[in-house]
Amino acid sequence: MKIIKFSFLAVLCICLPAVQAGNDPIYKDKNAPIERRVEDLLRRMTLREKVIQLQNRSTGDINNLHGTYHGESFGSIHEMSLSAQDAANLFQKVHEYMKNETRLGIPILTSSEGIHGILQNGCTIFPQAIAQGSTFNPGLIFQMAEAEAAEARVQGIRQVLSPVLDIARELRWGRVEETFGEDPYLISEMGINFVRGFQKHGVGCMPKHFVAHGTPTGGLNCAFVAGGERELRSLYMYPFARVIKEADPIAIMSCYSAYDGIPVSGSPYFMTDILRGELGFKGFVYSDWGSVDRLKVFHFAVPTTAAAGKQALIAGIDMDVWDPAYETLQEQVEKGQLDEFYIDQAVRRVLTAKFRLGLFDDPYGDPQKVDQVVRSKEHVALAKKIADESAILLENKNNILPLDMSKYRSIAVIGPNSAHGVAGDYAWVNPEDDECVSLYQGIKNVFGKKATINQVDGCDWWSQNEEGIADAVKAVEKSDLAIVAVGTRSYWLGRNAKAHKVTSGEGFDLSSLELPGKQLELLKEIKKTGKPMVVVLITGKPLVLSWVKENADALLVQFYAGEQQGNSMADILAGNVNPSGRLNISFPRSTGNTPCYYNYYPTDREQIFDTGGSLDNPGGHYVFEKPYALYNFGYGLSYTDFKYNTCTLNDSIFSNTGTLTVNVEVENTGKRNGKEVVQLYVRDKISSVSTPIQQLKAFKKVEIKPGEKKMVTLEMPISELALYNAYMKREVEPGEFEIQVGGSSDRIYFNNIITVK
Repeated sequence: MKIIKFSFLAVLCICLPAVQAGNDPIYKDKNAPIERRVEDLLRRMTLREKVIQLQNRSTGDINNLHGTYHGESFGSIHEMSLSAQDAANLFQKVHEYMKNETRLGIPILTSSEGIHGILQNGCTIFPQAIAQGSTFNPGLIFQMAEAEAAEARVQGIRQVLSPVLDIARELRWGRVEETFGEDPYLISEMGINFVRGFQKHGVGCMPKHFVAHGTPTGGLNCAFVAGGERELRSLYMYPFARVIKEADPIAIMSCYSAYDGIPVSGSPYFMTDILRGELGFKGFVYSDWGSVDRLKVFHFAVPTTAAAGKQALIAGIDMDVWDPAYETLQEQVEKGQLDEFYIDQAVRRVLTAKFRLGLFDDPYGDPQKVDQVVRSKEHVALAKKIADESAILLENKNNILPLDMSKYRSIAVIGPNSAHGVAGDYAWVNPEDDECVSLYQGIKNVFGKKATINQVDGCDWWSQNEEGIADAVKAVEKSDLAIVAVGTRSYWLGRNAKAHKVTSGEGFDLSSLELPGKQLELLKEIKKTGKPMVVVLITGKPLVLSWVKENADALLVQFYAGEQQGNSMADILAGNVNPSGRLNISFPRSTGNTPCYYNYYPTDREQIFDTGGSLDNPGGHYVFEKPYALYNFGYGLSYTDFKYNTCTLNDSIFSNTGTLTVNVEVENTGKRNGKEVVQLYVRDKISSVSTPIQQLKAFKKVEIKPGEKKMVTLEMPISELALYNAYMKREVEPGEFEIQVGGSSDRIYFNNIITVK
């Protein structure tokens, strides 16, 4: 790879005077262009000062900051264990220390996780990312990001290590819950709004994990990812390309894994040629924690930690986190083993981010306002609203929901997730905390004055112990209705998750997607009582629900829904909220029925034997089942009915630079207010390389009153029809494209053909 070491801009800046009138350094002049401020500061820095700008540190003791920093300013720091108030006080002191006690007064990037709430104790716990995606409402995610940014700013936090743009195609992977789902277009829309919401308020975002981290072999976290160049660009790069172009994130986080045998964090091809060259990323790259030294200890690509640091730096990793690799850089430069050019290049990027965020001019938080802003009533209400819109109704036989409480004087609330709120990974709560409202508590809040509530777990969420099932059956037998909450458990890795037997989250992958432990046996025994049974799957990922589909009277999926999850689900059961979530990830018929994503190639499903078979009547292909998903992407029911009346296109013939506009009239033919997600998919009829049978390219969530007709407008740039041809050139090939409009990927009501010249 050829690298030009001296840009015109750099030469220009060297020729500029280093100080202005009054001997004030240019880098301290907030009116000077950022490029000039960066170059002026860089010229003043020693090699040591440069190198530590490329490193992260923990915050240290508020009463002995000098013992941590020794008068030096590092690139970034993190704090993920204190309360919001204590963190605000600490960060305020750190910012003051950097300004007043370091030679050049370089501010530090203060960081925390923010995937579904700032990680400091006491902050609002929003629904997990997988639940954010199932809302199909990017505007809500923008509002959530704004709320989180407000909580971050008062604490003095100026960078979040979020969002996750990984594509969830490997359902055994524990981190499925951190993603927005399986579709690159939906992920992009959510990611763009997430980043814009934060950065509008001066808090930098860090989309991750670049690139293709979410499809590890065997579903094992960090494992090798198989794939080719076309899959890389068409699928895995797509969300990053859109978010970089449309939201301009401050940073990108690299990944642990290797793609097609190449460790990504040590690859100039991925981290420079593609990320900066093809995608035009202009921010800095932050290593996933320990990923640089893993070039030595995990990938065995280099023999020493120093070699790992050199390779990662040259590849394009600007800031090393959680390992000692970049501590070796100064010595390597001094010994002539590393060109200082690479140090300067990385430092420029880090300093530019700090100037862009305004840290040199005002890095401070506002500790006095923490109590007013953090977990405010408005933010908790927003968490409830997102939870309300995330829940997905998959079955509702005989319209058992919403519950008619004239029929039920007693309710049995059963299951290992019935009396425990599950926040999911990267939430600050401890497993023993009751910070998240459980389903049981929510049902008591909503139904407690109307019915007797009987609660029994019946079994736990992981073990083979079935001793409690008999007690659960007794509770159901003396009740009129059973509401059974099953699923997975997930806690933040930083809060000793392993000790609490988690079945989802970072580093906790599943070999089977069946309900863990004895949960299916619990459901089968409750079914035998003959009482109506409503199943609520509280989970961070899809699980196999084939038996539940056939036997439950109703089925609701509640991806980890934040601190208001129990109140939200109870309101849905009562009919106070009409469910409007849609599946952002397909549900398989069995573990062997994976992957089961909707946007497959025609060769992967559409064959003569795909009618499938059963245990009683074996067929072809999958001999004992169908090779299609049990529940498909985009699917979800409502308590009302929607009718798609008309669909018109602005034209039928387009150039490759045009825009398709589709107007769809949707009518609410039911008796309740409801929200419908109108979805537009495309299929390339004839293409020089294989393309999926359908791809989501536009959607809009709209609220429609009973009897009301609403015109919904969807737009799609024709450039979205582009593919990477046999020579890896991106182009829109001329020909016919099928435009599919409907309520899910498998409920298409209108098919139209357009032609691209």
